[in-house]
Formats: sequence, structure tokens, C-alpha cells
Amino acid sequence: MVMKVHIFVFTPYQVNTYVVSDSSGACVVIDPACGEPREQEQLAQYLRQHNLVPELLVNTHGHFDHILGNAFVARTFGVPTAVHPDALPFLEYAWKQGEMFGYEVEAPPTPQMMLSDGGSVTFGTSALQVFHTPGHAPGSVVLYAPEDKFLIAGDVLFRGSIGRTDLTGGDYDLLMDSLYQKVLVLPRDTKVFCGHGPSTTLEHEILNNPFLSRLGC
Repeated sequence: MVMKVHIFVFTPYQVNTYVVSDSSGACVVIDPACGEPREQEQLAQYLRQHNLVPELLVNTHGHFDHILGNAFVARTFGVPTAVHPDALPFLEYAWKQGEMFGYEVEAPPTPQMMLSDGGSVTFGTSALQVFHTPGHAPGSVVLYAPEDKFLIAGDVLFRGSIGRTDLTGGDYDLLMDSLYQKVLVLPRDTKVFCGHGPSTTLEHEILNNPFLSRLGC
């Protein structure tokens, strides 16, 4: 694999935060959920130990549990934030989301980069393709590495399940359309790094995920 994917699991919500790096030493931090000092130090220590230089912070969507560390990462490493435009209201009202779940959320910085369907996230000598996959939340995106055959799926797809659609802006039919039109058309040997829980493959989900049974496999 040309790119390396390192996983942190933060908060009681067990959010997967990803650091994707390449041989140049550059990296991108995806969904930093490190809201506590102990978690923030874990992330910073990993970057120091491996001489990695963050170039960008990316949110797969704007739910508060995935952006708890946005302010820390942006402030500490001086990197811009990238989100889909439809996720902006969630970042603006992150404090209100957190309040509903008993969390105090440090206000995330205003994103400087807008993600779009068919665009890309670049860092070092690498690039991740961006697909807009709404349904779990407005502005949800997944990040795909075709040569390395992996997908950062956010909360769109899980091992044996899919993202919940009962939160603000959620839409089950829209989520299913996103899965069938953007995700499940990728090669079956694609490794899927999920927003929560263990990683999986598209092959495994197509064969075993009850929500995807209409594939008839």
C-alpha cells in the first residue's frame, strides 16, 4: 500500500479518527474526534514520532462527534479544514449538537476548502477521490483511494450495518441511493474504513450486510 492508514478510536462514541499519510511524510487528518487533552496528545504524539506533517483536516460529515478535535488540529498544526458545503450548518451549530448529547464542543474554525462530488483531496504526492454520499447527514462524503483500494466511509457504511438516518437531515432512501450509486459500484476488494467500529470490505458487506440484500448476491 502506498498510503498508510492509522486509526485512533476516540470518545465514548468510539469514533474512528484517521491519519492517512504517504512516503513524502505528508498526511491528512480525517474526522478528528479528539476533544479531550489525553486524546489530543495521542494524536500529536503519533505525528511527532512518525515525522508526519499534516496538510489538511477533512470532515466526512458535520456531526459533533466527528468534529470534536477540529479546533485543536487546526490550531496546533495550522491546517485548513475541508468539508462539503452542505455540512457547514452543522459546524456552525456544533455547540448546540454537543449540548444535546451532554458535550461541550469547542467552536470549530470556519472551513477554507469546500469538497465536491468528483473532486479530490490532495496531500504530499497522493490524492483521495471525493464522492458526495448524503443520507446519513447532509454533506456526507466518502474518500476513495483507487490504487490502494481503500475507502474512508464516514458513517455511510459499517460492518453489517449502515448509517442511522433519524438525525437532522437524515434520509434513508437518499442514503441507500448514495450506497448503490457511489459506494457499491467500487471494486469488491476495496477495504472500507468506517466511522465507527471495525473495518470491512465491500465484498463482505455485499454478501452479508442485511441492508444490502437487494443486490441478490
